[in-house]
Amino acid sequence: MTRQHQEWLGHPKGLYVCFATEMWERFSFYGMKYLLLLYLTKYHLFSDAMGLDVLGSYAALVYAMPVIGGLLADRYLGMRKAVIFGGCLLTLGHLGMAVEGTQAIRVNGDIVRDQAALQIFYFSLSLIIVGVGFLKPNISTIVGRLYGEQDSRRDSGYTIFYMGINIGAFSATLLCGYLGETLGWHYGFGAAGVGMVIGLVIFFFGQRHLQGLAEPTHPELLKQPVLPGFNREWCIYLGALLALVGLWQLIQAHQWVQYSLNGLAIAVVLGLIWFIIARCDSVERGRMCVLMVLTFASVVFWALFEQTAASMTLYADRVVDRTLLGITFNASQFGALNPLFIMLCAPLFAVLWTMLGKRHLEPSTPVKFALGIIQAGLGFGALVLGANFPDETGKVAALWLVLAYLLHTTGELCLSPVGLSAVSKLAVSKVVGLMMGTWFLATAYSEFLAVQIAKLAHMDSVPGQTLNTAEALSSYTGLFNDLLFVGCGAGFLLLVISPLLKRHMHGVS
Repeated sequence: MTRQHQEWLGHPKGLYVCFATEMWERFSFYGMKYLLLLYLTKYHLFSDAMGLDVLGSYAALVYAMPVIGGLLADRYLGMRKAVIFGGCLLTLGHLGMAVEGTQAIRVNGDIVRDQAALQIFYFSLSLIIVGVGFLKPNISTIVGRLYGEQDSRRDSGYTIFYMGINIGAFSATLLCGYLGETLGWHYGFGAAGVGMVIGLVIFFFGQRHLQGLAEPTHPELLKQPVLPGFNREWCIYLGALLALVGLWQLIQAHQWVQYSLNGLAIAVVLGLIWFIIARCDSVERGRMCVLMVLTFASVVFWALFEQTAASMTLYADRVVDRTLLGITFNASQFGALNPLFIMLCAPLFAVLWTMLGKRHLEPSTPVKFALGIIQAGLGFGALVLGANFPDETGKVAALWLVLAYLLHTTGELCLSPVGLSAVSKLAVSKVVGLMMGTWFLATAYSEFLAVQIAKLAHMDSVPGQTLNTAEALSSYTGLFNDLLFVGCGAGFLLLVISPLLKRHMHGVS
């Protein structure tokens, strides 16, 4: 097949297969993400702290597992098989989320919950965690492999890919949020499961367009016997299934999630330090060190940004007048603002970076990271400012929340697609999958840190009693004020050291 036949609209056809697969996978993921905390606190009557602990454990593990999934795909499975296996687990997990059981009730001061339904819920989360671990880093890595090392289309390719993520997120948050909060939680979670089925089918039938770039590097290793009756490939699948049992219990014990993250992070950091010292030349060493700094910086950004599914969702539910343009939205539906703004702004950013690049004025990757973190901080500044203008009922106009989401989104567009591209450009080719997984491990820490931050403003209410809006507004505003200064301070610090980082990138923009 000629190169022309392998491309469509100036990009490899495989990009659009990855685009569509990730779009539907993100539909399923975001379809349940913004419902999760509301579902636990309103249906199963979890306290804020309990619900945030579950959200934090799930979110941390779902971003930590790509470290293992990326490594297994790099060394053995190849990206294609890892994506298909992960997609199957995700499908089962999202469909299992639709089993909501009986609503919790308060009896003589005690809360009675449907424990069987909750165990199905926890096991479904473990299926999603392992599924994302195999799918997420590898679908992103496939996109990078579709382009040559010096191919100038790589950044725009990742931007297109990122658009797919947000089309899925936007439609899912509106649809699943409406179904879940209005018609029943199982409708919202069930719709998310249907989305994952569609994504898996698209990848299965579109894998021929990947040009063989997602196959195992050493396929003969997969056929080697490891256990009686099982070769290495089947042992990997079996090990993943056994891991489900451990994760099923782990997600219910958030302290052990923290210990596990610490152990995994120490192992990864020590391994990377050894690799940088022993296996890299001076140019590779400089690039890998810069990549590690950028990865640590991303922790700050995502800890701020991921307040959207935690404190900002509860904020929208409790103290925001949710009427916009005459339409009253559910609290979970405000999560659609982020992907909406990305769809509107991403093409503008892509054009902006291209225009600045042609004039040799495009900011370096560290500068883009710094700008992203600063804007995340300013987003909380919008909420702090809006808190000074409550209406007669004590609630804040939704426009302030819209402004916060806009600033967070422009910050995300400065950092996230550029971050994925930086991993593929700065990482040594032998460990690019592992580094993509490490990128998501940093996000895992951010997710866990985000809910710990959100717990500082938790407001536990008693079923049947009205929450004090003024107290809730004061609590959340105090938290957002602190996050304003954290974001701006960290961003300016990174901006100061960006010339040093750029020098050690050795020509990578």
